[in-house]
Amino acid sequence: MTTSAEPNATTAPATGAAPSAPPTRAVDPVSEGYRIAVSTPVRPAHVLTTLSDAADVTSLGAGAANVIMQLVNKPVGYGVMESKVDSGSLYKHPVKRTRTTITYLAVAVLGTATDKLRYREAVNTSHRQVRSTASSPVKYNAMDRGLQLWVAMCLYIGFEDTHQLLRGRMNREQRALFYRDAAPLGTTLQVPADLWPATPDEFDALWIELCATKINPDGPAREYLRQLVDFTFVGDLPQPVKSFNRFLTAGFLAPKFREAMEVEWTDRDQRRFDALWRLVAFSNRFTPLALRRLPYHLLLVDMRLRAKFGRRLV
Repeated sequence: MTTSAEPNATTAPATGAAPSAPPTRAVDPVSEGYRIAVSTPVRPAHVLTTLSDAADVTSLGAGAANVIMQLVNKPVGYGVMESKVDSGSLYKHPVKRTRTTITYLAVAVLGTATDKLRYREAVNTSHRQVRSTASSPVKYNAMDRGLQLWVAMCLYIGFEDTHQLLRGRMNREQRALFYRDAAPLGTTLQVPADLWPATPDEFDALWIELCATKINPDGPAREYLRQLVDFTFVGDLPQPVKSFNRFLTAGFLAPKFREAMEVEWTDRDQRRFDALWRLVAFSNRFTPLALRRLPYHLLLVDMRLRAKFGRRLV
């Protein structure tokens, strides 16, 4: 596992991302409006899972919402909106960008130390080109460890939320085990190990602290992200498909994120969302694990073959 910045790389310092002192009491991001409420029953105490168990194709259902979560942090959003790296643009190359993102998740969660090093170097090549200019509304640098920490924390939340919807809510001990292997979501890039919160309680405290100031999209950023909510960037799709994507995306956005995006969500919507995921969780029980994890493993194989034959990884 890689746990420090790339040797000899020029990295930007973390901005406003230093973890707070360990919390003296448990905090609750759900009650603060920064995490979605998961209503599934608490799982039996003997059922223990790790982050790798969340590498389930169904977890990708939270993908659009997770991208929005990342990009409502204005420097991250403008870094993507103004990026000159067209090959990595979600709206211009949706298939390629989706492949790159899921490959990163596969590498961070299931990959070897060699996989992590290779993919970090490849992603860094693109990130070094993403910097603000004199005309940018905000300053940003894609090599900033603080911005990468925010993105990595969003990725972890996506895994945890979908895993609990599929497998039941975790108690403190179960969540501590699940969280144990989460650091590579950040350390596979430029986030040093000591910047990643050491425990789930510290994660929650830092998440609340960051969300209080980082959920701040302006009009252009909100309009840019609306394309993800409405699915307009993939062409002329049937209205039911767009409506379902809007519903699924809104369901995975916590209240404060919905508010920032000006997305409406009712109690009826929440009941429908909970019912949907009860059905998905039931169906998932009858799908073999190898099949549920297949996309992640295929993309790992694809990445290794690309590396072997000298092809671009991202």
